[in-house]
Amino acid sequence: MAKTSELSLSVRLFLKAYPWRKINPTPWSPLQKPLSECRFALASSAGFVLPNQEPFDDHVKGGDPSYRWIPTDSDVGSLIETHRSQSFDHSGLEQDPNLGFPLDHFRTFEAEGRIGALNHRHLSFMGSITAPGRFTSRSAPEFSEALADDGVDAVLLVPV
Repeated sequence: MAKTSELSLSVRLFLKAYPWRKINPTPWSPLQKPLSECRFALASSAGFVLPNQEPFDDHVKGGDPSYRWIPTDSDVGSLIETHRSQSFDHSGLEQDPNLGFPLDHFRTFEAEGRIGALNHRHLSFMGSITAPGRFTSRSAPEFSEALADDGVDAVLLVPV
Protein backbone atom coordinates (compact mmCIF):
# COMPACT_ATOMS: atom_id res chain seq x y z
CA MET A 1 0.00 0.00 0.00
CA ALA A 2 1.29 3.42 -0.92
CA LYS A 3 2.01 6.05 1.66
CA THR A 4 0.16 9.29 1.07
CA SER A 5 3.49 11.06 0.58
CA GLU A 6 4.24 8.76 -2.38
CA LEU A 7 1.12 9.85 -4.26
CA SER A 8 1.05 12.70 -6.75
CA LEU A 9 -0.12 16.10 -5.55
CA SER A 10 -3.32 15.81 -7.63
CA VAL A 11 -4.20 12.45 -6.04
CA ARG A 12 -3.45 13.75 -2.52
CA LEU A 13 -5.70 16.76 -3.12
CA PHE A 14 -8.43 14.53 -4.53
CA LEU A 15 -8.31 12.21 -1.50
CA LYS A 16 -8.38 15.15 0.90
CA ALA A 17 -11.46 16.67 -0.76
CA TYR A 18 -13.32 13.43 -1.51
CA PRO A 19 -16.67 13.14 0.36
CA TRP A 20 -16.07 9.72 1.95
CA ARG A 21 -19.29 7.88 2.80
CA LYS A 22 -19.84 6.38 6.20
CA ILE A 23 -22.09 3.36 6.44
CA ASN A 24 -23.16 2.60 9.96
CA PRO A 25 -23.93 -0.04 10.92
CA THR A 26 -21.84 -2.04 8.48
CA PRO A 27 -23.98 -4.67 6.74
CA TRP A 28 -22.99 -8.12 7.96
CA SER A 29 -24.40 -11.58 7.66
CA PRO A 30 -22.62 -14.31 9.65
CA LEU A 31 -22.02 -17.67 8.00
CA GLN A 32 -24.60 -20.29 8.85
CA LYS A 33 -22.32 -23.27 8.17
CA PRO A 34 -18.62 -24.20 8.14
CA LEU A 35 -16.38 -23.01 5.29
CA SER A 36 -15.95 -26.62 4.22
CA GLU A 37 -19.66 -26.67 3.34
CA CYS A 38 -19.91 -23.21 1.73
CA ARG A 39 -20.23 -22.34 -1.94
CA PHE A 40 -17.84 -19.45 -2.65
CA ALA A 41 -17.62 -16.74 -5.25
CA LEU A 42 -14.88 -14.17 -5.73
CA ALA A 43 -15.46 -10.47 -6.32
CA SER A 44 -12.56 -8.27 -7.31
CA SER A 45 -12.41 -4.52 -7.83
CA ALA A 46 -9.30 -4.88 -10.03
CA GLY A 47 -11.27 -4.29 -13.21
CA PHE A 48 -10.26 -7.65 -14.71
CA VAL A 49 -11.77 -8.77 -18.00
CA LEU A 50 -11.28 -11.83 -20.15
CA PRO A 51 -9.82 -11.33 -23.65
CA ASN A 52 -13.29 -11.74 -25.22
CA GLN A 53 -14.94 -9.23 -22.87
CA GLU A 54 -15.31 -5.50 -23.29
CA PRO A 55 -12.84 -3.55 -21.13
CA PHE A 56 -14.17 -1.26 -18.45
CA ASP A 57 -14.72 2.26 -19.74
CA ASP A 58 -12.34 4.60 -17.97
CA HIS A 59 -14.04 7.61 -19.58
CA VAL A 60 -17.27 7.23 -17.60
CA LYS A 61 -17.44 10.19 -15.25
CA GLY A 62 -17.41 8.89 -11.67
CA GLY A 63 -16.36 5.39 -12.77
CA ASP A 64 -17.79 2.56 -14.85
CA PRO A 65 -20.55 0.93 -12.75
CA SER A 66 -20.73 -2.24 -14.86
CA TYR A 67 -19.35 -5.66 -13.95
CA ARG A 68 -18.09 -8.77 -15.72
CA TRP A 69 -18.70 -12.42 -14.96
CA ILE A 70 -15.56 -14.56 -14.86
CA PRO A 71 -16.33 -18.30 -15.25
CA THR A 72 -14.67 -20.66 -12.77
CA ASP A 73 -12.88 -22.54 -15.55
CA SER A 74 -11.17 -19.35 -16.78
CA ASP A 75 -7.39 -19.21 -17.08
CA VAL A 76 -6.42 -16.59 -14.49
CA GLY A 77 -3.29 -15.82 -16.51
CA SER A 78 -5.46 -14.61 -19.38
CA LEU A 79 -7.21 -11.94 -17.28
CA ILE A 80 -6.55 -8.38 -18.41
CA GLU A 81 -6.43 -5.73 -15.70
CA THR A 82 -8.22 -2.53 -16.77
CA HIS A 83 -8.29 -0.64 -13.45
CA ARG A 84 -8.34 3.08 -14.12
CA SER A 85 -6.58 4.33 -11.00
CA GLN A 86 -3.03 5.57 -11.32
CA SER A 87 -2.68 5.67 -7.52
CA PHE A 88 -0.94 2.31 -7.30
CA ASP A 89 1.62 0.20 -9.12
CA HIS A 90 -0.23 -2.15 -11.50
CA SER A 91 2.80 -4.34 -12.27
CA GLY A 92 2.05 -6.91 -9.56
CA LEU A 93 -1.43 -7.58 -10.97
CA GLU A 94 0.02 -7.84 -14.46
CA GLN A 95 2.65 -10.36 -13.31
CA ASP A 96 0.24 -12.44 -11.21
CA PRO A 97 -3.50 -11.80 -11.60
CA ASN A 98 -4.08 -14.12 -8.60
CA LEU A 99 -3.06 -11.14 -6.42
CA GLY A 100 -6.34 -9.46 -7.33
CA PHE A 101 -8.38 -12.49 -8.35
CA PRO A 102 -7.17 -15.55 -6.36
CA LEU A 103 -9.13 -18.12 -8.33
CA ASP A 104 -6.21 -20.56 -8.60
CA HIS A 105 -5.83 -20.50 -4.80
CA PHE A 106 -9.55 -21.12 -4.32
CA ARG A 107 -9.39 -24.06 -6.71
CA THR A 108 -6.76 -25.50 -4.37
CA PHE A 109 -8.96 -24.80 -1.33
CA GLU A 110 -11.83 -26.61 -3.06
CA ALA A 111 -9.64 -29.60 -3.97
CA GLU A 112 -8.34 -29.82 -0.38
CA GLY A 113 -11.87 -29.61 1.07
CA ARG A 114 -11.20 -26.31 2.84
CA ILE A 115 -14.25 -24.86 1.09
CA GLY A 116 -17.32 -26.73 -0.08
CA ALA A 117 -17.36 -25.59 -3.70
CA LEU A 118 -16.62 -22.76 -6.06
CA ASN A 119 -19.50 -21.11 -7.81
CA HIS A 120 -19.57 -21.49 -11.58
CA ARG A 121 -18.98 -17.74 -12.02
CA HIS A 122 -17.28 -14.90 -10.23
CA LEU A 123 -17.37 -11.14 -10.37
CA SER A 124 -15.06 -8.41 -11.56
CA PHE A 125 -15.82 -4.73 -11.37
CA MET A 126 -13.96 -1.45 -11.51
CA GLY A 127 -12.45 -0.04 -8.37
CA SER A 128 -11.98 3.68 -7.93
CA ILE A 129 -15.64 4.47 -8.55
CA THR A 130 -15.88 7.99 -7.19
CA ALA A 131 -19.63 8.31 -7.89
CA PRO A 132 -20.97 4.94 -6.68
CA GLY A 133 -24.71 5.68 -6.96
CA ARG A 134 -25.26 3.74 -10.21
CA PHE A 135 -23.14 0.86 -8.94
CA THR A 136 -24.95 0.55 -5.61
CA SER A 137 -28.46 1.11 -6.99
CA ARG A 138 -28.26 -1.04 -10.15
CA SER A 139 -25.22 -3.25 -10.51
CA ALA A 140 -24.80 -4.46 -6.91
CA PRO A 141 -28.43 -5.59 -6.47
CA GLU A 142 -28.31 -7.29 -9.88
CA PHE A 143 -25.18 -9.35 -9.28
CA SER A 144 -26.10 -9.99 -5.63
CA GLU A 145 -29.41 -11.51 -6.70
CA ALA A 146 -27.64 -13.63 -9.33
CA LEU A 147 -25.14 -14.95 -6.77
CA ALA A 148 -27.97 -15.71 -4.33
CA ASP A 149 -29.80 -17.57 -7.12
CA ASP A 150 -26.58 -19.56 -7.69
CA GLY A 151 -26.68 -20.66 -4.04
CA VAL A 152 -23.53 -18.78 -3.04
CA ASP A 153 -22.98 -18.78 0.72
CA ALA A 154 -19.92 -16.50 0.88
CA VAL A 155 -18.17 -14.01 -1.37
CA LEU A 156 -14.54 -13.07 -0.92
CA LEU A 157 -14.17 -9.41 -1.83
CA VAL A 158 -10.69 -8.61 -3.08
CA PRO A 159 -10.41 -4.80 -3.01
CA VAL A 160 -7.80 -3.28 -5.30
